[in-house]
Amino acid sequence: MELNIEQGRFIVQTARRAVEEYVLHRNRLAAPPQTPDELREKGGVFVTLSTYPEGLLRGCIGHPYPDSLLIEALIDSAVSACSHDPRFPAVRKDELEAITVEVTVLTPPQIIRVKKPSDYPKQVQVGKHGLMVKKGWYQGLLLPQVAAEEGWDAEEFLSQTCRKAGLPLTAWMDEDTQVMRFEGLIHAEDKPRGTIRRKG
Repeated sequence: MELNIEQGRFIVQTARRAVEEYVLHRNRLAAPPQTPDELREKGGVFVTLSTYPEGLLRGCIGHPYPDSLLIEALIDSAVSACSHDPRFPAVRKDELEAITVEVTVLTPPQIIRVKKPSDYPKQVQVGKHGLMVKKGWYQGLLLPQVAAEEGWDAEEFLSQTCRKAGLPLTAWMDEDTQVMRFEGLIHAEDKPRGTIRRKG
């Protein structure tokens, strides 16, 4: 799904409003009446919260699959990122002015088909692709921007996605591990309530 800058600004502002509404009042934001039609289609999305100015992760949760309307998935992800990310305590009221909001709208995950697992790195473009691995009950996902920010190559990206899933780093080499890739359209604040720009 392609979004113009106005739509990108709208999704980030809506995500921030959803975070603030939940943190301040414990209410779930309703979909704004002026929501563009494009956001009333099904889509996958992640909301990432980071500390400012340090840039440390403060919460990141989303819908990897297009299983609900994008605007509803966006609001749900924003609420979950500030309150239900198991890696962090819930965001406090006094943190709201020191957190930036980033929204990644995803393309549907596609299974990577290879003749042998060692070919996977050739099918992963760092900075463009996000990854998801599934094996049995285990599943992990990393957004496209993570590998670029961490300086990983494609092989390390695959290994770290396995770690995110709770699997051994080499699990992507197993024949029964499913590896998927997707792309993301990223819009983010440059500072809390600041200018919203498209990234990547």
